Amino acid sequence: MQSWVLSDNKLTKTFEFETFEAAIDFMVRASKVIGELDHHPEWTNVYNRVMVSLCTHDAGNVVTQKDYDLASALDSISASFIIGNISNEVFKT
Repeated sequence: MQSWVLSDNKLTKTFEFETFEAAIDFMVRASKVIGELDHHPEWTNVYNRVMVSLCTHDAGNVVTQKDYDLASALDSISASFIIGNISNEVFKT
């Protein structure tokens, strides 16, 4: 897990993409995995950045294996959005 920061009982990371559209595409793709894992992040989008914060509310707002699993999944999804070689293909469901 690259660039994740553990602080204040949360895992946080900012993903940066080439465009706003790529950032939204990442969020759409991530939402599929988030639904499958039934573990939902706190996240915000500002232009080409997606800021993610993970903790497990059911466990008392601490970081658990669920958070590490989701962080790893988000890293895998973001790997297809390499800066300088980003696919701007619209995600089709």
